[in-house]
Amino acid sequence: MDPLLVISNRDAGPSEQDQLELALRVLRSRASVEVATTSNPGELDGVLHRAGSRRIVVAGGDGSMHAVVAALHRRNELKNKVLGLIPLGTGNDFARGTGIPLEPEAAAALVVDGEVRPVDLIVDELGEVVVNNVHAGIGAQASRRASGWKDRLGGLGLGRLGYPIGAALASLRPPTVRLHIEVDGTCVVGVDEPVLQIAVGNGSHVGGGTELTPEADPYDGRLDVMIARPVGPLARVGYAVRLRRGEHHQRDDVLYLRGREVSISGAEFWCSADGEIYGPERQRTWHLEAAAYSMTLP
Repeated sequence: MDPLLVISNRDAGPSEQDQLELALRVLRSRASVEVATTSNPGELDGVLHRAGSRRIVVAGGDGSMHAVVAALHRRNELKNKVLGLIPLGTGNDFARGTGIPLEPEAAAALVVDGEVRPVDLIVDELGEVVVNNVHAGIGAQASRRASGWKDRLGGLGLGRLGYPIGAALASLRPPTVRLHIEVDGTCVVGVDEPVLQIAVGNGSHVGGGTELTPEADPYDGRLDVMIARPVGPLARVGYAVRLRRGEHHQRDDVLYLRGREVSISGAEFWCSADGEIYGPERQRTWHLEAAAYSMTLP
């Protein structure tokens, strides 16, 4: 087995540290392992600078995975890297969508025994990456609210409750936004039609397990695009119910498309990309980079 460089978050709580120790026992029984902890982009860049040919193992959640992939992409080193993931975060949505076990010991065993497979990546016009999913509309509003509750409850070990709390608060005043949406250069929604939510998925799950783009496959060379247009109160309730089941994309007021490039523009909107919130924006374009890097996967 190739030597491993395990990158973890220095600010991880006691529970995550205990889970990491369980994973490290498995890894150290099979390979040479160095553990590096980071807490900011500068430290991460320094760790990656001395990684050499070692396989990189991300020990953390979706944010940690995003940070490592983004840093390697900026360094033009992503293409030749093989990554592993020990999911220790709050949501672990990318792990869910790829079938990586959420139990640390099982995930560690997969790092050494899994199949090395190419994985796609979403990149925007500024060169910023999205590993899993980016969405705008009510989901981003829920994520904005959830981030505050996640921080408040994280110290109590209840950070995951931030997601349902944020969703409940956002649903009290569900926003719509007027957008011009293009997929592969073809207009699919105009500004005359209100949009409740749009998601561009490389992975299927967001928010700790919600299948927002349920058919997304990070290996198929295509983006999944979900555009929800329920307007009335009953339609929104129906959408929410079907969303919980992962069946919302079957509704008549939902468009579910596939392509390689998505552009949205129009009224101000916020985005949630791999759980990170940014905005307000007026225009964004995302394209797919197929087989951008490799991972050990089931």
